[in-house]
Amino acid sequence: MVLVTLIGDAHAHIGNRFYYLGPNDECRDCRLKNVCFNLDAGSLYEIVQLRDARHDCALREEQVRVVVVEKVPFQAAVPKKLAIDGSMITFESKACGRLDCPNWKFCNPANVADGEKHSITQVMENLDCPIGEQMVRVKME
Repeated sequence: MVLVTLIGDAHAHIGNRFYYLGPNDECRDCRLKNVCFNLDAGSLYEIVQLRDARHDCALREEQVRVVVVEKVPFQAAVPKKLAIDGSMITFESKACGRLDCPNWKFCNPANVADGEKHSITQVMENLDCPIGEQMVRVKME
């Protein structure tokens, strides 16, 4: 399924990535709000195609451009027993307190809350955990 949204013309470049933060209350009466609000809040997206259409936007001094985006999978550490391609899991971060660990960013990925359901799109490699947990790095959506 193609995901189409609107983005400020100055930022509309193939390869640009952005986090969708959610709907803006000032846009509730805009006729184009459904195009802007069709993404998942907190997710990272990459612009993969530019369309010619541009529109005026009440929030911006510039026009917004129609773009096609894809959700960017994020990398996370999950327990080895849950690391199965295509499976849907409830994400739980690891609060081990080892901020010096090279895997900390995978155990605590940005913009992912405990209790959220995500699907594993790729199992990558076993991680060397300093506290002895059997963890695997995966890509998730």
